Amino acid sequence: MAEKITKRHADPALAEARRGQILIAAADCFRRKGYHGAGMAEISKTAEMSAGHIYNYFASKEAIIEAIIERDMEEMFSIFQQFEDHPDDLVSVMTEGADEGVEHSMDKEQGALQLEMLAEAARNPKVAFLLQQSDTHARDKMRRLLTGERSLIKDVTDKELDGRINVLFAMFGGLLLRTTLYPELQKDTILLALKPALRTLLMPF
Repeated sequence: MAEKITKRHADPALAEARRGQILIAAADCFRRKGYHGAGMAEISKTAEMSAGHIYNYFASKEAIIEAIIERDMEEMFSIFQQFEDHPDDLVSVMTEGADEGVEHSMDKEQGALQLEMLAEAARNPKVAFLLQQSDTHARDKMRRLLTGERSLIKDVTDKELDGRINVLFAMFGGLLLRTTLYPELQKDTILLALKPALRTLLMPF
């Protein structure tokens, strides 16, 4: 079946508000029902608008997933930008910023949605591509940050830098699984071990 074409909207602010309303509703449905269990009827009911109205903003469920991924990526990039703009040394800035990263990674609602998208990626090549593309952009952004003048590891080899970036991402990404398997896990406990490990990765060996 051909995808429906989303319409142009005369009021950009209203359109953005409607898109946000749909994304919040869809994320809630995906968490509760799973990607396949949450049809457009369920999403429209949660968003309190007709399915036809939703199609004015998103051509398909995959388009909604894509927008959720883009939103999450923009949030991540805003954190990277804060690191870049802060005048203090990069190691201190990123270590202190770990608090926000850990809190986000241990958010149960966000984690449930992320797990559902990862599960769908195992079945759906398009969703897998979108998540992989988001990860590539995030790694590229981190690479630019760690090769900048304020970085203490700007001169390491590309292979070593790639390894450090992937370990950094694995540390935060793995908290999603730890929180799911160990619900009593506390942020303060994680930060006691994570901050020294983060400093090690951001400094020459």
